[in-house]
Amino acid sequence: MSQIVLPAFHMPFQSTGCNPGIEETRKAAWEWAESNGLVLSPVARKKMVRTRPELWISLIFPTASQQHLDLFCQWLFWAFLVDDEFDDGPAGRDPRMCEAAIDRLVTVLDGGPPSGAMERALVGLRTHTHRDRSARWIRQFRRDTVAWLWTYYAEAVERAAGQAPTRSEFVKHRRDSVAMQPFLDLHEITAGIDLPESARSLPAYIALRNAVTDHSGLCNDICSFEKEALLGYEHNAVRLIQRDRDCTLQEAVDEAGAQLAQIAQRVQRAEKELVEEIEAAGIEGPTRTALERCVQDYRGLVRGDFDYHARAERYTRPDLVEVDRRDSMSEHFAA
Repeated sequence: MSQIVLPAFHMPFQSTGCNPGIEETRKAAWEWAESNGLVLSPVARKKMVRTRPELWISLIFPTASQQHLDLFCQWLFWAFLVDDEFDDGPAGRDPRMCEAAIDRLVTVLDGGPPSGAMERALVGLRTHTHRDRSARWIRQFRRDTVAWLWTYYAEAVERAAGQAPTRSEFVKHRRDSVAMQPFLDLHEITAGIDLPESARSLPAYIALRNAVTDHSGLCNDICSFEKEALLGYEHNAVRLIQRDRDCTLQEAVDEAGAQLAQIAQRVQRAEKELVEEIEAAGIEGPTRTALERCVQDYRGLVRGDFDYHARAERYTRPDLVEVDRRDSMSEHFAA
């Protein structure tokens, strides 16, 4: 086991609990996967069991209906399959293979015909998610989901070129690559809100979303650095700090922990500024209620994400990592 000691992280937000539908949504997720032809290999199955997508989604959305919880967990199950394929598999090392696969997924998200289990599953997710949503919400969700998908291609190209981003470049990249933005969009479904473009354009709302996303990305990197080091994966904030400062791994982890506390403070500052901007803009009615709901729920979302990383074996047991030595993509992604 590692000799690295994780710092005592500062977490100012109270837990909002775990959705009581967690066990039902776990069963629903595995049934959904099998019904869509996503029958996992023994290795992939063990990895998904250790990942516990039902735990993350139940901590993030503790009051969601069972219907919404199941749908969101299916999205997360699908997203973890994508993540493992492009972070650990051959497509993450071959830009052309990666480009072709991502391009197909985006085409299907935009309504194109599916080919392969992952694409067919995406059609069902898209259909159920877009139902009863406004055109502006669908545009936002599409933009955030596509931005996340293309980060895998950017990383594959940098790997092939022997490059690594600077720390400031990586912060911007990580806001998309951690895939939190699409789940902030999904929050609007379970919250029963639909923000207008004017609300999405408020500087403090943008800052709040960025801070929530940055916290998730850095928390993930701190908890993933050992697993990713074993896989030779360099797109990790802890690894970039270590390279930039030429310091020990322990010093890099400590610095990342201090940065995580600063991001939590940014969340609090953005909350305060958003309240001030709502007043300054004279925002009332449903839009004000919707923004206030975001302020209320995003704190619990940050805490739920934080708690998840301390509980899922995907992050707590790097010694269980198995190196993926395939030279071709999973059959689930095959055209």
